[in-house]
Amino acid sequence: MNSDKILSVVMPVYNEESTLHEIIEEVLSRSETAELIVVDDCSRDKSVEIVSKYVEKHPGKVRLFRQEKNMGKGAAIRRGFDEAKAPVVIVQDADKEYSPQDYPELLNPIVSGKADVVYGSRFMGGPGRVLYFRHQLGNKFLTFISNLLTDLNLTDVETCYKLFRREVIQSLILTTNRFGIEIELTAKLAKERKIRIYEVPISYHGRTYEEGKKVTWKDGIAAIWFMIKFNLLVSKDASYKNK
Repeated sequence: MNSDKILSVVMPVYNEESTLHEIIEEVLSRSETAELIVVDDCSRDKSVEIVSKYVEKHPGKVRLFRQEKNMGKGAAIRRGFDEAKAPVVIVQDADKEYSPQDYPELLNPIVSGKADVVYGSRFMGGPGRVLYFRHQLGNKFLTFISNLLTDLNLTDVETCYKLFRREVIQSLILTTNRFGIEIELTAKLAKERKIRIYEVPISYHGRTYEEGKKVTWKDGIAAIWFMIKFNLLVSKDASYKNK
């Protein structure tokens, strides 16, 4: 499998005008990008205007979908998954915390036929901005609880960078609207043991809350409930289509 033009890049957007132009340019500059699917979650700034210009400049390669009301990151990602057409699908945040320069390393396990899903881990030794210790501790705690329930040995369950063979991600029944989508994805992937999941280290440039970071402690509490719900209360039959 050749890595050129292999990726459907799904980008959820909500009020990201300050970084949107730069991250779109980075995504489009990558030879791996087949299409960029932007799902705007009712932004109140100039995000839609910025993306619309790229749609005009790159017809067919950049596609814009607008939610009728603000529904959350999970809902935007689910819409993007449904619209994806390329062989491999990746989630790309619009805030520049994650770098498209990591695409080759992320793709390698899938391109080489070793994996169906790849997680990019912020905690496996890649370069990263020094920031909140308690935030990192919270992420590791959530990963620990998730691993107990799924019997996976991930190091970063909450990472944005998750790659999927398109047929895998489009076979999942996903329901979460907010940040709990990360937990739901992992729980439902774990229910199908034939799916091969890899992890690779990635770089990470975290934002401060003053710079626009949106995840709060409330999302961490919600994540624990989603772990219980999707690991213990939702069956495999309710996790996959045509099962």
